Amino acid sequence: MLHRLSAIPSALRPSPWVAASSLALLLPFGAPSVGSSASGSTPAPDAATATSPAVIATAEGATAVNPAAPLQAVPAHYDLTPERRALLNTIRYAEGTWIGGRPEGYRVLYGGGRFRSLERHPEITIQKRYSSAAAGAYQFLPSTWHQTARQLGLPDFGPASQDQAALHLVQRRGALARFDREGLSPAVLARLSPEWASLPGLDGASAYGQPVKSVDELQAFFARDLARQRGDLARLGAATPGRA
Repeated sequence: MLHRLSAIPSALRPSPWVAASSLALLLPFGAPSVGSSASGSTPAPDAATATSPAVIATAEGATAVNPAAPLQAVPAHYDLTPERRALLNTIRYAEGTWIGGRPEGYRVLYGGGRFRSLERHPEITIQKRYSSAAAGAYQFLPSTWHQTARQLGLPDFGPASQDQAALHLVQRRGALARFDREGLSPAVLARLSPEWASLPGLDGASAYGQPVKSVDELQAFFARDLARQRGDLARLGAATPGRA
């Protein structure tokens, strides 16, 4: 079982952390929340066969469907529907890595810095209010990332790999099928709140005593982003030869 070590003060944390030997790579940036971890059994992924779509930039500067091309071919274990893309973007919004939908959100470290290479998880520990090595659009802890990457056969830490890993964590929390049925409900957010500290439980609070976005704010963002996803896909379909 993995533990959410990022939410525990460093003086009480039993596990060692990788030294921050690459701090020269960091650049100032907006601060995300502490990060995610996961625990529990692992249900089988979707039987998805679609490959990751190409980049689609919107007029607002956001991205639709897939914010960046993968570094390598990434197994598509989970279909990336407009609804699921809007869910992932909402998690990014809550975690502080949305940045207007720009791809650099996939390079964010805990505390607001950025890392350069997307070949692997950077494993750079940052000491602020908490000590954490969370990184990426969904603020993966190294232990969570390595376990998930092995399970899914992810080749790198690129955007497509991070998206698949995040959906896997949603699935592992037992929230993916429920989300597909009912959208971003308070119950879905509550299931995901142990995974992402910035999401509210049924009581409206973080599972780890950290600042959270409200249900209303997250649902409003989700609705706007979903409308954008669907609009972009409709425009793509209309512009594609042979499609009605």
